[in-house]
Amino acid sequence: MVGDEAARRSSCGTASSRPLGRGREIRRILQCVRRESGGPQALLLLGEEGIGRTTLLGHARELADHDGMCVLSAQGWAADHRHARACLQQLLAPVLDQLAGLPAAHGQVLSAALNPVTHDGGPDDAQVQAALLALLDRLATSRPVLVCVDDIHACDGAFLDALCAVIRLLTCRPLRVLLSARGEAPPPGLPPVMESLHLGPLSAPSAAALLDRRPAAPTGRRRLEILEEAEGNPAALVELSRRVPTALRAGGAPAGRPLMGHAFAARLDALPPATGRALLYAAAAGPGESVAALMAALDTEDLTVWAPAEAAGLVSLVEGRLVFRHPLARAAAFSRHPAGERQQAQQDLAETVARPEGRAHHLATAALRTDESVAALLEDSAWRHEDVVGTARALEQAARLSPQRPERSRRLAEALVAAHAVGDPGWVRDLHDRFVRDSGDPELVCAAAGALASIMSLESAQREAFDLLVDVSEHFPAVGRPVALAVTAVAAGIAVQSGLPEHRAGLSTLLDRAQETAPAQETAPAETDSAGETDAAGETGRAEPRRPPVTGFLGHLAGPGTERALEALVTAVVRPRTATGSPVRPGHPHGAPLHGPYASASRTAVLAAACLADEADVYLGQFRETDAQLRTARAFGIRGWTVLALVDTLMSIGWFTEAEALIREAAAEAAVLRLPRIRADLQAQTLALQALRGTVPPEPRPTPSVWRAVCLDENRATQARMLRARGLAAIALGDWDGSWRHLRGLFTADGSPLHPVLSPRSIAELAVAAQRTGRSDEAVPVLARVRAEQGDRPSTRMTLLLHHATALVGPDEDAERHFQLALVNHEADRWPWERAHVRLNYGIRLRRCRRTREARQQLTTALETAERIGAGALAAAAARELRASGAAPTPDTVGLLEQLTAQQQQIVQLAARGLSNREIGEQLFLSPRTVGSHLYNVYPKLGISRRQQLRDLLEQR
Repeated sequence: MVGDEAARRSSCGTASSRPLGRGREIRRILQCVRRESGGPQALLLLGEEGIGRTTLLGHARELADHDGMCVLSAQGWAADHRHARACLQQLLAPVLDQLAGLPAAHGQVLSAALNPVTHDGGPDDAQVQAALLALLDRLATSRPVLVCVDDIHACDGAFLDALCAVIRLLTCRPLRVLLSARGEAPPPGLPPVMESLHLGPLSAPSAAALLDRRPAAPTGRRRLEILEEAEGNPAALVELSRRVPTALRAGGAPAGRPLMGHAFAARLDALPPATGRALLYAAAAGPGESVAALMAALDTEDLTVWAPAEAAGLVSLVEGRLVFRHPLARAAAFSRHPAGERQQAQQDLAETVARPEGRAHHLATAALRTDESVAALLEDSAWRHEDVVGTARALEQAARLSPQRPERSRRLAEALVAAHAVGDPGWVRDLHDRFVRDSGDPELVCAAAGALASIMSLESAQREAFDLLVDVSEHFPAVGRPVALAVTAVAAGIAVQSGLPEHRAGLSTLLDRAQETAPAQETAPAETDSAGETDAAGETGRAEPRRPPVTGFLGHLAGPGTERALEALVTAVVRPRTATGSPVRPGHPHGAPLHGPYASASRTAVLAAACLADEADVYLGQFRETDAQLRTARAFGIRGWTVLALVDTLMSIGWFTEAEALIREAAAEAAVLRLPRIRADLQAQTLALQALRGTVPPEPRPTPSVWRAVCLDENRATQARMLRARGLAAIALGDWDGSWRHLRGLFTADGSPLHPVLSPRSIAELAVAAQRTGRSDEAVPVLARVRAEQGDRPSTRMTLLLHHATALVGPDEDAERHFQLALVNHEADRWPWERAHVRLNYGIRLRRCRRTREARQQLTTALETAERIGAGALAAAAARELRASGAAPTPDTVGLLEQLTAQQQQIVQLAARGLSNREIGEQLFLSPRTVGSHLYNVYPKLGISRRQQLRDLLEQR
């Protein structure tokens, strides 16, 4: 995060360990501690138990000590009854030797207050307060002082009053006060004007990083469960990750022994037995269960059973549902009961809950041995879950409860496919290891291989993933065309990501094998007798419809539409020249559940093929809808294959704000799931977006740990994205030689594209860099190679790019014609940045040919387009060329900024750099609405009407 990075630089070398995910909070604390402009003299940290208040205060003490400050600290403790001034004694322990330098009266008062046993009666509170003020005033004359008090709500009232006096009366001294308190509101007695900083939950990536730092950190399914249960609370992450014996669990809550040492034990022990039992049922039910269902399971209608727990701050009743106010409260309420009581709670809940998946879950959790009836119930209800995490968990549990090997293998394979849709590599590998020991069915083997290969590709291992699919392709004759095509589609995605010629050649072989297999309707049905009965394991029963086969990457296949879509995708990779026409119109496969993550199987395949053919923008509505469905289903294992293409599409059509939001959200998911290749791609796209907006940092630095985990030799798509991003960034920074170096890396020494799809799309940018650096002759062979590989029918977008590049590095006498050919097709308006880029360079040429009027027309249109889409770098270049052409300059801005307030000037500076209202608000501790209001009032004063004009305005100062 940007805030984390800034705070890290500010505290570099000053702390042994820095709190994760608290960059914004640390920055505000540093403003207080280091007496920076706008920093408060006193700051109160507020938050729930275990949220990290103590850790942040400890970090602040380390920073202050490193800066040479005098650090005094204390911690309130309600159970500390040693004497009335325990907090004062903690605070002054490091400076007791300074008492001798005080006036005699103050020294004696503090000595008596700190040693009540040796002084009869002791001084009154007013005397102690005055003496404390004198001591702190004396300390602050020699060096700055930081007073840190943790859990101020548990300190005695006299000590709190003394701190308030310090804050109020020593404002002119180099003294700062940091306090922390539990809860959302300041404790009584503090000054009402004292600034407070609320500590919320950690972000999902920060929570995952903290959990992964634990000794013997959990992996796979259990890791995701802990992250979900902890709700971003650091203490809950630590507590829930402790190893405990496996026993009955509710929704993944650990059981076997009570969770000890947390703040809820005493409150739970003080509850009446009936309330403790009610909390057990609530914890076993999991979040979201209605109070009505809980009351039915408890066999009571008396709602007052919850009153003691509400009074203790453990739960709240919200809109007919019971909510635990802290993640550890739920875990503790469940684990403190014996196993028999937990089992009975699960059985009672199974009788009362309305949702089939809930009933199946409770029965399965209560089961002590394998049970086919419960396993079948789990399997049948698995696809009712709203997300694939619940589906995968239910199927895995169904496999565990399956007594027969065939059913266990099939359910494991389905769980593996669902876990792959989640996108967690550890979970997928764990299930795959168990599956290979249990099954040899060809269809299931192909499904498992497709799921594993898909997740391996999202990590980085393209060669290993592709080889795995080649190995299982020997089973294609036995599995039928749907499964074979699904496996081949996964291989196609891998081939696109790797960009390796040998993968494209191998994919052609896989496609031929898949097309030789029998269609779905020709696969052999289950053997039945004349009465419709079927023999299974020696038993006779009614034949059930055969389930749709599990099929790895694209889930369940049903219907010819999905087969055609898969085949179109593979063909677009194998024979791209034949795939330049419009792709098959997307649609849902027949019979697929519309609410599930696999409902968009054919649509996902068609959109992937459309991206390869430069037609993704045509289907942008369906593209965004599909992404939203997958996001709702928490199916990042599938989204990981499409989200990068969606970001590329949004950037190409100038939807920068939506692209930025999508990058941010996907990057968080990829960090939680530990998918380094996806994170690397998203970082490259972030840099490219910054370059287009003109907000590139002076020294852009991708995360080293992410890029070390990615082998670029077998991930050429990732390498191509980063090379283009670095090339664009170099252009934005005015480094044309650097731009040429990076963009030339998109092609091999003989001009072949490094990546067959992404490299050609940068040919115009390469030509611009070549022209600016005097390397046009070197770019010509590359351009010729790209033109030849695009064939006779390049896409509209590639036609524009090829004409643009030819106009720049081709024969000078042909430049005019190629510029006009690049602009003549209005269909190319679908790519506004690339079209405006043509107009910019055409305008430059016209101006240098002294055709000023024509140049201004092209440059003005380019500027308007760049400002409309927020392409700051392009807008700045167009504005410079317009001024060079003698166009009327914008009004003189000297003195305009001076009429703004200091805060408005800060907002304008940050907005001109391309920061959003939310990002500006985070830096200045304002709400996005306040930032927007300031900008609305500022525009008329500056004589502008759009945010994009701020950059040019500041450049003219």
